[in-house]
Amino acid sequence: MPRIIDVIDAPDQGPNDLVVRKPEIGAGDFRFGSQVIVRESQRAVFYRDGKSMDTFDPGRHTISTANLPLLSSLLRLGTSGKDIFTAEVYFVNMREFTDQKWGTPEPITLRDTDLGLVRLRAFGQYTMQVEDPKRFVDQFVGTQGVYRTAQISDYLRGIVISRMTDVLGENMTSILDLPKLFDEFSAAMRSALQEDFSAMGISLRQFRVVSISPTEDTAKAIDERASMGAIGDMGAYMQFKTARAIGDSAQQEGSGGGEGLGMGAGLGMGMGMAGMISQAMGQGNQQAAPQQSAGAAAAAAPSVMTLEEAAAYLKVGNADIQSLIDDGSIPAKKIGSQYRISKSAIDSFLAS
Repeated sequence: MPRIIDVIDAPDQGPNDLVVRKPEIGAGDFRFGSQVIVRESQRAVFYRDGKSMDTFDPGRHTISTANLPLLSSLLRLGTSGKDIFTAEVYFVNMREFTDQKWGTPEPITLRDTDLGLVRLRAFGQYTMQVEDPKRFVDQFVGTQGVYRTAQISDYLRGIVISRMTDVLGENMTSILDLPKLFDEFSAAMRSALQEDFSAMGISLRQFRVVSISPTEDTAKAIDERASMGAIGDMGAYMQFKTARAIGDSAQQEGSGGGEGLGMGAGLGMGMGMAGMISQAMGQGNQQAAPQQSAGAAAAAAPSVMTLEEAAAYLKVGNADIQSLIDDGSIPAKKIGSQYRISKSAIDSFLAS
């Protein structure tokens, strides 16, 4: 025996329920003469065979061939004499839905004039209202096969994210300019989404971009970019950092039996890098007078020198220094096959 529904209504439709289906599953067996009660914030859409047929406005309605002309034309009554037909009724909530949240499930990759490529997350809110209940049911029940609020919200969120990606890609120049453009992006998004929502029977009332934020990696790149701006000449800064790192490395390697060798190598390389820094920063002068170069070399001479550094310090050949060491004029320490000569010993030899 088919189920008979005498009263068809949805009194428990909550403020966040977009659609309530009667019956919840299967098809309803509606007898002519049954009452359909539609509340002020609702519209009732009758649905049969994959198509919306008739819509009831707020009030009490009696099912009859008079008020269901489209649906009754499809009826095929059985031979038992019972005047029933099968259909589903969707009660559509016509309230304005506020505080509908959207957000990017994954970061969006975009080009940036300052940083090259950036990855951004965005989220915000929008307000909507069903404008055409029949079209709304057609789009979601007929086309998408869904009617639950969570499913509809997920579908709308996907459309918002797709449009947001397009709008950001077309209008963004630099992430550093985004905070002052939230109102412009909100207006652009509302305009872009209005046609999409209207095609589904929905009116988009408001749309807000609350935040567009970088991922952790992009935030680090922004911090580095800010540091570069504070430093100024990055070429000179990197040369200075390299020279300091070489000096530190030489001191660490020279701690132990090879102290003199590590110190001499580190100081020699440090002096070379110092010259590069001076040239990059405009402080070097390739045309400096020989007396100035000699004074700078003397001031920068290490306290412990190799044979080559001592020769350069005295402006003589390596053989001349070797001869002075051999005859005892300049005391030196031999470490392995290398000599180490103190600057004070050379200065004493010059003063004698």
